[in-house]
Amino acid sequence: MVSTVSAQSDAQALLRSDLNESDGDRVLDALAFVKPYYEGSTVSAGQDAFESDQDVLEFSQCVATVLAQVETDADTRIAALLFELPAIDPAAAKKIEERFGKEVHDLVNGVRQLMRLHEQTFVQHEALRSKNAAQEAAAQLEVLRKMLLAMAVDMRAVLVRLATRVATLRYFADRKLQNERSRQYARETFDLYTPLANRLGIWQLKWELEDLSFRFLEPEAYRRIASLLEEKRVEREAFVADAIKRLQSEMAAAGIKAEVFGRPKHIFSIWNKLRGKEIEFSDLYDVRAFRVIVEDVKTCYTVLGIVHNIWPPIPEEFDDYISRPKPNGYQSLHTIVIAEDGRPLEVQIRTNDMHEFAEYGVAAHWRYKEAGNSNFSGQKYDEKIAWLRQLLAWKSEVVDTVVGQEDVHRDWVEKLKSATLDDRIYVLTPQARVIELPNGATPIDFAYHLHSDIGHRCRGARVDGVLVPLNTQLKNGQTVEIITAKGVNAVAGAVGPSRDWLSPGYAASSRTRAKVRAWFNAIDMQETLANGRALIEKTLQREGKTAINLEELAHTLGFSKLDDLFLAVGKDEFSLRTVEHALHGENPDAARQEEDAVIPRKSRSSSVVHGAKSGVLVVGTDGLLTQLARCCKPAPPDEIVGFITRGKGVSIHRADCKNFAEMQSRAPERVIQTAWGSPEATTVYPVDIFVLASDRQGLLRDISDIFLREKINVIGVSTQSAKGTARMAFTAEIGSTAQLNKALNVISEVSGVIEAKRH
Repeated sequence: MVSTVSAQSDAQALLRSDLNESDGDRVLDALAFVKPYYEGSTVSAGQDAFESDQDVLEFSQCVATVLAQVETDADTRIAALLFELPAIDPAAAKKIEERFGKEVHDLVNGVRQLMRLHEQTFVQHEALRSKNAAQEAAAQLEVLRKMLLAMAVDMRAVLVRLATRVATLRYFADRKLQNERSRQYARETFDLYTPLANRLGIWQLKWELEDLSFRFLEPEAYRRIASLLEEKRVEREAFVADAIKRLQSEMAAAGIKAEVFGRPKHIFSIWNKLRGKEIEFSDLYDVRAFRVIVEDVKTCYTVLGIVHNIWPPIPEEFDDYISRPKPNGYQSLHTIVIAEDGRPLEVQIRTNDMHEFAEYGVAAHWRYKEAGNSNFSGQKYDEKIAWLRQLLAWKSEVVDTVVGQEDVHRDWVEKLKSATLDDRIYVLTPQARVIELPNGATPIDFAYHLHSDIGHRCRGARVDGVLVPLNTQLKNGQTVEIITAKGVNAVAGAVGPSRDWLSPGYAASSRTRAKVRAWFNAIDMQETLANGRALIEKTLQREGKTAINLEELAHTLGFSKLDDLFLAVGKDEFSLRTVEHALHGENPDAARQEEDAVIPRKSRSSSVVHGAKSGVLVVGTDGLLTQLARCCKPAPPDEIVGFITRGKGVSIHRADCKNFAEMQSRAPERVIQTAWGSPEATTVYPVDIFVLASDRQGLLRDISDIFLREKINVIGVSTQSAKGTARMAFTAEIGSTAQLNKALNVISEVSGVIEAKRH
């Protein structure tokens, strides 16, 4: 009985360790609160100790104890004790906010959301492994890691989630449950949770997760490494602590200020290095190691001398990465020395700046230890991971030692809660496959991400089982199901996407919009082909030449394919008169020259007339039709000139147009004087706009908002992105160049825009 009371007392002391008296009492109050509800209950199905008889009180206490060991705050430990309550007694769970505050209530909900994600994805993870779909599994695991972080409104929920997995594996280990279930959890831990703990720099959890998982996946290798160490982990830690104490004493005597910390290498890390470097255990020198952080480079070498004075070095095992940094910029002094017991001891020496760069910069451990997944991590994601690691490290290193602890703690909590990876969202298919989409994505983006055909046939969507509009913005963790039409064929003109999907709010992804535009371009192409074919067939019927070989006719007219002829005629770029000449055996080149013939000068007069709706005054032929050239798209007050065509009137070009210069050199007699008149108030002119910018989420939306504010209608958009640079081309309708210049000036001030100009 005394022993039981003592054990309970020790457990309670650990739960409130490193907390002030008030917070410690709150944690124990939470434990007392849940005891009556937890007694006699086992961990709920779907949670970490699935299909086990583990007592839920024991499980939650273990989770809270793990979090206490990594020095989390009181609210995180309380959430660890309470998160099983909604599954056991929903009525009691409603009292959490009233008794422990909204922050704890939200944390509990966040943890349960991450638990549900495990339920949804566990089977999918095992299925991919069983199919040996290594590449697909790697991609899914990476988005799952990102999803875990993105789903957590409060990042402390991720810490609780990692602690629940430690508690589960400890339970399996204590009861020696070496079966398929324990191996499945170990595999998932290796694939998902240890990389996550590694990235966040929570070393204590990472090491234990690795060792426990290794124990179930490779039991023979685990026992072999453990026996080779010839000493318990506690003894190795004690040895490292003694070595650090001796070095600190020597440095203090020399007046050197330094931070020294270390750890013995854990079992999985030893096995991994033996396997990776193909060496024997006797050749492994860093089983025991510690690190020294000093103020400047000069002190690094001074400390190196002290280390070598205390313990004899192994010369061939010395690396100076300060004078010769690694390719990724990593700097440090590495030396292996022989300790008093004759065993090797690794010492790393670096400055604070070098340490910050190694932990949070491009040399961070998680990058090279997960090199195989580097293709899945972008720069912004890496930066946020570094920020999270700094926040977590800052709490453990600063919060408990400064004056005004409560204010500092509150600031840390608020920063941690706002440090989510919110530039992407992660949703699930009904089969629990994780899909990564841009923030603001809709069911239409989801459908096109799965397959273009699914996107074209999309007619509705269910989100978490509820029918929603197609412009509904998706959220992290939702399950999305697309409702599709049966048959869609662009060529046959069957039902496909809606043109509304190109409107703002329907698609957040440029990839989605490009696929929708491609559909309508294909439809337009088919309509143009059909129109051109009909015109050719009518001409053949009128000329009584329906038996002629159309392929040969196309070649005679200078087209390599018959469809090219149909397109040219359908677009009104090729005259049917030329076709008629060819049908009668006349030279089509001569016919084309006749088509382009200059209007006789005798028909000209000195009158001035208006071009239809273009606001262009033409000096010359009365009633002559005018059209603005597509190549240069003139607009007032550009200096303009006219070029006479047959059948299409006068083509209006900008005076500096390269195409006009070429036509003028070939036929100067066809140039005609033109000027801008007074257009109607509703007259607009199409112009081309080019924008060069650093690519980012929301760039196109920001530029589109400017066009909207300036009341400029955009009738065409084309975007390309490569190596972080976006090249965007717009065709917009403007009333004058003054309106355009104002819009260009505003666009130039948009974040990331390098250049904005008229083409």
